[in-house]
Formats: sequence, C-alpha cells, structure tokens
Amino acid sequence: MGECAHTSGQVPPSAYRLTAEFREPPAEFEGCFTTFYHMTLTIDPGAGPLVDYLQPEWANIRFFCGGAPAAEIGGSRVADAPFVATGPSALPCRFTMPSVQMWGVGFLPLGWARFFGADASACTNTIADGAAHPVFRHFAGLSETLCNPAIDREEQFAAIVAAMRQRMRPTRDDARIRRVHAELVEGEHAAVHDLADACAMSIRTLERLCMRYFGFSPKLLMRRQRFMRSLSTYMLQRGSRWTEAMDALYHDQAQFTREFREFMTMNPSEYAALDHPILTSFMEARARVWGSAAQTLDPPAPLR
Repeated sequence: MGECAHTSGQVPPSAYRLTAEFREPPAEFEGCFTTFYHMTLTIDPGAGPLVDYLQPEWANIRFFCGGAPAAEIGGSRVADAPFVATGPSALPCRFTMPSVQMWGVGFLPLGWARFFGADASACTNTIADGAAHPVFRHFAGLSETLCNPAIDREEQFAAIVAAMRQRMRPTRDDARIRRVHAELVEGEHAAVHDLADACAMSIRTLERLCMRYFGFSPKLLMRRQRFMRSLSTYMLQRGSRWTEAMDALYHDQAQFTREFREFMTMNPSEYAALDHPILTSFMEARARVWGSAAQTLDPPAPLR
C-alpha cells in the first residue's frame, strides 16, 4: 500500500493533485487481480477537467464518487456513469476527468475466468456503463458503497473483498491460464509456435484459451506485450528517446512506429507531444509501490 502526489507540469503546481493508493488483494484471490486501488484527483476550479490516454490494459471495473469521466475506446463510449467497466483492450482509452474519487479493480486473465461468464473476446476494446452491461452488471451493487463519500475507505475496501469472495468460482483451466500468462510476461518468444511449445500445448489449444480468457489471439497478445514494455520504459524514463525505450524484439524503428500507431492510434511523436498529467503520475507510483508500471506487465501467480 502506498501513495503518490504529482502535479501536471503544464499548469500551476497547485491546480492538479493526484493521490493513488494500492491495496493487495487477500491471498485467496492470488493471481486473479492486478490491484485494488483508490485514486483521488483534485482540480482547482477553472483549471480542469484533465484529458489523458490510458494504454492497452486487461479488464477493469471502476467506481467514481463526486464526478464521472467521459471516456472512449475505439467506437465505444461512456459518460456520466458512476460504474464504468472495460474489457481487455488493444487500443487506448481517451478520457476526460473532473475532480473525483475512484476505486478500481483490475482483472488478470485468471480473474476473468473466475468472475465472468462470457468469453473475454466478446468484450475487447469495450467501455460501458457497468450497471447496464450484461457481462459486468453483477458488480453494480458495489456502487452503493464505493460511490458513497460518507463511507470510509476501509469499509469500502472490505466491501470489494466481500463482493469478490461471494462471486468467485473455480475453473479447471487455472494451470493453463497461469502458464500462458507467465510466458507472455516473462518470456521473449518471437513466434506463436515458440509460445505454444513453451506452454506445452498445441497452437489451436493456445488460441482457444487466449480468446476465451485473455481476449485476443496469441500473436496479438505477444505484440501488445512487446509494445507495453516499450511504452512503460519510455513513460518511466522521462526525457528518454523512443529508440532507447524500444523493446529488443523490434526489428527497427519503422516496425515500432507501425505498432505504436496500431495500439495507440497515433504516432510516437504525437503521443510524446501530449501532456499526461494522470497517467505518468499513476504509472510512476504503481512502479514504485507495486513493482510494475502497467497491468499488462504484472506477472501471474506462480505455478504450483
């Protein structure tokens, strides 16, 4: 658990303040979640709202108190919803954020298997009002507690734990999900057949498993992982050049630029020219407190 405070470099220091606190889920949920986290964004009157871009992620549910964002992923949009849900993404989420308090829960692929009945591939690049979406609405009851400023943070955290405990179900694919996830995060496989061999399964089985619980094909997941390693390195090393942050598996800068355009819908130079008042602060705090800067870089629970 920890906190960060950071202000945007392009506004007066007192105009924006972000604090983030990360909570470790209880051991019974090992491998299911990235983190449970609470964020407070305070913007001085007349200085906001803030605009930023989230990088590709695993699935998330977020509960907002005191305001709500307008956000979009591809052609999927949501506004003024206290409970916002997203599926696994391979595109950026552009959001406009007012002063707000937020609880977030990030689901790793094993978490998707245990908490959702639909294929992850049916919810990719989706952002929605969670209370109205058939895949996510079983968590809507949390809004009553998490969106109530009169309820203290410890009680809110306890409500998240209780809700997850009530809804978790076993899956027979645990070991295979963990193995694929570990190879994606820790391995450096250049081709899908290398990943399949490392996971001791056929390419067809690997593809089925990935679409069901990870949301995307093995090839796209490998490309997303390589891209996110590069983007996170760049975001954490302020003042660095893209060539210094590029993953070693990229053949050249032209390949990296093509991949960047696909995953972020803009060129690296366009992204670098934007201010990232929320994302940079959050990633720095996450790396310092949690050990990795982004959800997609979180390792799975160890195989047993």
